Amino acid sequence: MSSATALTSHLFLLHKTNDFSHRRRRCGCRRSIFKQSRLHLVKSSSSLQEEIKVPPPPAANEWGEVPASWESIPLPPVTAAKRVVLVRHGQSTWNAEGRIQGSSDFSVLTQKGESQAETSRLMLLDDSFDVCFSSPLIRSKRTAEIIWSSREEEIITDSNLREIDLYSFQGLLKNEGKAKYGAAFRQWQIDAPNFNIDGHYPVRELWARARSCWTKILTHESRSILVVAHNAVNQALVATAIVGLGTEYFRILLQSNCGVSVLDFTPDPEGGSPQICVNRLNQTPSSPLGSGSSAGRKSTKRIILVTHGLPQNDVEGRDPSSADSRMNILAMIQAQKTAELLLDVKVRTIVSSSSRTALETADAISKVQEAADCLGADCVPRYVESKQIPDLDVDSILKQTKQDMAQPGWLRGSEDHVVQALWDQSRAAWGSLVGELSNGTSEGEDVVVAVGHPALNIAIMGHCLNLTKEWLGSFHLDAGSITVVDFPDGPTGNGVIRCINYTAHLGRWSIPITRSTIDDENF
Repeated sequence: MSSATALTSHLFLLHKTNDFSHRRRRCGCRRSIFKQSRLHLVKSSSSLQEEIKVPPPPAANEWGEVPASWESIPLPPVTAAKRVVLVRHGQSTWNAEGRIQGSSDFSVLTQKGESQAETSRLMLLDDSFDVCFSSPLIRSKRTAEIIWSSREEEIITDSNLREIDLYSFQGLLKNEGKAKYGAAFRQWQIDAPNFNIDGHYPVRELWARARSCWTKILTHESRSILVVAHNAVNQALVATAIVGLGTEYFRILLQSNCGVSVLDFTPDPEGGSPQICVNRLNQTPSSPLGSGSSAGRKSTKRIILVTHGLPQNDVEGRDPSSADSRMNILAMIQAQKTAELLLDVKVRTIVSSSSRTALETADAISKVQEAADCLGADCVPRYVESKQIPDLDVDSILKQTKQDMAQPGWLRGSEDHVVQALWDQSRAAWGSLVGELSNGTSEGEDVVVAVGHPALNIAIMGHCLNLTKEWLGSFHLDAGSITVVDFPDGPTGNGVIRCINYTAHLGRWSIPITRSTIDDENF
């Protein structure tokens, strides 16, 4: 039995957002991204020629909608804290066949999909949701019905939560789409934001539609909201909630079948759009480390960010000066369970800061990896290289803050010089990690694990997503969590976020989804 099958079924959450300058870039991007303007480049897969095309005026789709620019639709203010839990539907018959679904409504849940939905129901069983919104499509609505179970409140269906409209592509097997549409299918694969079919730009339409969904969701009187929808629309919901993440983030924020993402919204002090905290992204019923594709592409290159536990004399994570103390008993358990989870992959290199908690966590992972043959996870022993990287040391920076580091989103209110120093240090750390991954073999699985402080790992994620330092308070990581970044195009390409703040492997030692990360005793 792999460690994935031994996981205790638990799920968990995500953290906040500030406005930032109007830059939109993709994970680890080594090339500039052209903006969506009236003039844009369209590349043909059949030649290397580029031609300038002017998009036609937006056309109404089959639902009678003419999309506005998603940027023109502000998030409505909230007067009280709200938590929104996003769930993608379980595996459908067309998922299993590899058929392009889009917003068509001919597929149903497979037996595996029903089982995934039931697992999600158990994960969310104790959560006191006030309301459930669902896509009207059968596969999504059935997933919502399983999760919602015997709750008396009626499920609210909203056509704007349907999957991306793919027009003539819908119903085709992927190889049929490639054969029939050639260059257009290739553009859908490599340049989806500018992909045009039947006079429509599906990803642009989706972003506008997802942004409009937030008006209905956030103005609802409920404070704990379940939303059950689809892969692409859930990606768009996350991106448009985090103000400024444009269509170039399509396929960057992975959403697996029955994966759960949780966003916390809190009132803006000045009455504007709410602050957003991404507490967790794509928490799946099974291990996030299984082999498979990232955004439809096979990936063998991966960076796993591990957040170490707390030392003995700092049980709440408030004192950065305690970094040289041994891990407390809970941190030891978290390190061991993380090591067991990572047995599902062959780790080539483990890097860490010089803090004692980071070193002890890295050592636990290394020992379990090297005992893989004895534990039945591999037929031969594994050799793991361990390194300390100075760029991962941030304790001296964190000692300068007067903020309570035990509070979620504390980086948002931290001193400017602390935020700037952390941001600069994390940029160097991200460069070191990508460089380490580049040093690996060109063939086969290549995994680099980095063990660090949650503040550093959050900042590293910011660089991966090409955000700015103003976003540091917009994510949350728990002790013992892992965050996975895949590189389907290699270390010099764009990273795909497979999950953020995954903690299901911790079992009973994880933080339940019902516990709010918002400092609001009435939430």
